[in-house]
Amino acid sequence: MRVSFKWLQEYVDIPVSPAELADRLTMAGLAVEGLEEPGKEISNVVTGRIVKIEPHPNADRLVVCLVSTGEPELRQIVTGATNVREGHVVPVALEGARLAGGLVIKKARLRGVESRGMLCSGQELGLDPKTLPADQANGIMILPEDTPLGVDVRPVIGLDDVIFDLDLTPNRGDCLSMIGVAREVAALLGQPLRLPRMEVREIPGSSLEGRVRVDILEPGLCRRYVARLFTGVKVGPSPLWMQERLRAAGLRPISNIVDITNYVMLELGQPLHAFDYDRLKDGHIIVRRAHPGETIVTLDGSRRKLEPEMLVIADPGGAVAVAGVMGGLETEVTENTTTVLLESAHFHPTSIRRTSRVLGLRSESSTRFEKGIDLEGCLAAANRAASLLVEIGAGEVVAGAVDNYPSPAAKKTIILRPERVEYILGAEIPREETADLLTRLGFKVQDAGRDLLVNVPSYRVDINLEIDLIEEVARIYGYDRIPASLPYGVTTRGARTGEQALVKRLKEVLVECGLTEVITYSFVSPAVFDRFKVPADSPLRRALSLQNPLSVEQSIMRTMLLPGLLDVLARNFHRRVTSGAIFEVGRVFLPREGEALPEERPVLAAAAMGQGAAGWNRPPLPLDFYYLKGVLETLAARLGLPGLHLERERENPAFHPGRTARVVVDGKTVGVLGELHPDVLEEYELDARVCAFELDLAALLALAGGPPRYQPLPRFPGVRRDLALVVSREVPAADVLRVIRRAGGNLLRSVELFDVYEGEQVKEGCRSLAFSLLFQAGDRTLTDAEVTAQTEAISAALDRELGAELRK
Repeated sequence: MRVSFKWLQEYVDIPVSPAELADRLTMAGLAVEGLEEPGKEISNVVTGRIVKIEPHPNADRLVVCLVSTGEPELRQIVTGATNVREGHVVPVALEGARLAGGLVIKKARLRGVESRGMLCSGQELGLDPKTLPADQANGIMILPEDTPLGVDVRPVIGLDDVIFDLDLTPNRGDCLSMIGVAREVAALLGQPLRLPRMEVREIPGSSLEGRVRVDILEPGLCRRYVARLFTGVKVGPSPLWMQERLRAAGLRPISNIVDITNYVMLELGQPLHAFDYDRLKDGHIIVRRAHPGETIVTLDGSRRKLEPEMLVIADPGGAVAVAGVMGGLETEVTENTTTVLLESAHFHPTSIRRTSRVLGLRSESSTRFEKGIDLEGCLAAANRAASLLVEIGAGEVVAGAVDNYPSPAAKKTIILRPERVEYILGAEIPREETADLLTRLGFKVQDAGRDLLVNVPSYRVDINLEIDLIEEVARIYGYDRIPASLPYGVTTRGARTGEQALVKRLKEVLVECGLTEVITYSFVSPAVFDRFKVPADSPLRRALSLQNPLSVEQSIMRTMLLPGLLDVLARNFHRRVTSGAIFEVGRVFLPREGEALPEERPVLAAAAMGQGAAGWNRPPLPLDFYYLKGVLETLAARLGLPGLHLERERENPAFHPGRTARVVVDGKTVGVLGELHPDVLEEYELDARVCAFELDLAALLALAGGPPRYQPLPRFPGVRRDLALVVSREVPAADVLRVIRRAGGNLLRSVELFDVYEGEQVKEGCRSLAFSLLFQAGDRTLTDAEVTAQTEAISAALDRELGAELRK
């Protein structure tokens, strides 16, 4: 919000400097991001009238102007501007003048003709070309004909001003207006507030009867609609003072009628819209939702397709405006308009926000509607516009107004306890001062015994609770006046829960194993299911759709973590980072039948490609299936996960069918580990093998047994035995290891697979697996008989369960 200091002084006396006022506003919660002095660099630029224009004798694109600046002698100036005419009043930079950007004007000769100064454009005076009329945006600035000659141009065009750039919080929609800011200034400085004149001189004996009709078909989206009618309208430029104020606020003057609507919006915070009445059918306004497939050409010339949830302003022939966002081109006020219907309405903030975002249209009006406007201010704003119309001589006002107000707003009254104010703020603020502070902000305060009854004004839509009133008291009283104090009360020492501690330890283990943690978006594209070859009937496809997605690429809640990780690897790969291992601990969102809220299931996922870093005594390790398998085994050892092993998996279409396994812990499947399918990698344009796992983190944490306990080194020697077995090629080595460990009992300290052989000495369809077994007791040295007995028990179990034979 850009606020003009000069304009602000029309409503409140300001006995402090702009810099001090900026500090006071910032401390009161209206942050001033910066102060702008638009005419600070401008000097020695005056107003002048072009008396005569002659062709340049030596240049076709230049003309020679004789300019009067109020002095007896005319000034000769050469210019290439094409928009100047004899009689125009323009800004004239004299010799020695300084313009925006530090440009200094000197006497010069252009193609042999002397030029004593320069005719100035708005840009050269520091004005934004977007705020200038279209014919002056790239040409000389044209001033009104009655502008005095030879005077400093800065006050004439509003450059002797200071502009406040306010960064308002979303709840302070009331301060998106000059009156709203002036009210804050008046309360802070203890000055009276002067409201603008609202009296309207109407055409005697006139009436709206039978000329204007307003029907609200969606009272939930449009709580009030006020219409006024102006006749005898003469469309033309608005007065210079109005143009100055619009430019100071960052708006471009267009015409007197449009400028009035923008001026009132800036002044009172109520957006208005002007329709060409003669182009409305039967003068009938209908506030409704858009019909399916309905379109409208908006004022920017674009045809826009409307959706059924959008609110539109229509006549019997169709939509003529997108409510609260932008008007339609068909009923635009033009230079031929003679009768105007003025709209002043209240639209639902959420409806306007959604419509604005879907259409990609952001306007000053939609910004104010989104934050909430004063429901009681619609009629006052329409009357203010009517008053200005008569004041500048742009037309006449038909008596009366159509005010369709289906459900008038109830008054808000809040009980405020003075002792509660003192308790919350920690400052002793007298009861009378509390009442005075609120009264200065426009609240009506009544004495109710020990308490205060506070009536909330309609423009403060953000005030609903007692604590809101206490905040208002603190703002105006001054945060710097509230004494500092130490907190008191019962304190508790913060600590992680058991689950949080496990997750922290899990992340530390993964980082120690060489993985990097990433965090990806919870919002994903529906296309990830096709990319990951998820079957059409898979429950993973039943993802929650967002009601207001930022884009199609982020329109549903994720049901898998791996697509996000693959996006990260692909982004790195396409930037020539071809190796890496990453992991994420996050939640997936799985819809629950018959319930509005989804199940938020914690998941651990990791993905790796390329090669790891080389060590001082080893070459780079491939970041493949066995690397992630080792990560899982390390994780199981560090978290105390019982009996982690892998089982072959061929049914997951996202993974390579021959290089994928289910991850099983304590007999429960907790996830999948494997190499991603080449078709999936092709979807992400990845020309590298990628291995990944995705695990149910809740199941892992439930099975975790805590950190390993210290065990003393064994005092007695162990006995090693090698065991060579012939087993079917279809039997996984992990199954053999599991049987050996179970049958070995407490005396079997460790077992390792050290050889796999397939060849002539092993029968067809089988292979030889050789294991090294370590037997050891903690209280004695084992005898050969004990070790032999354990070895025979293991052999018998292998023969019985897996059909394994000792190799001879």
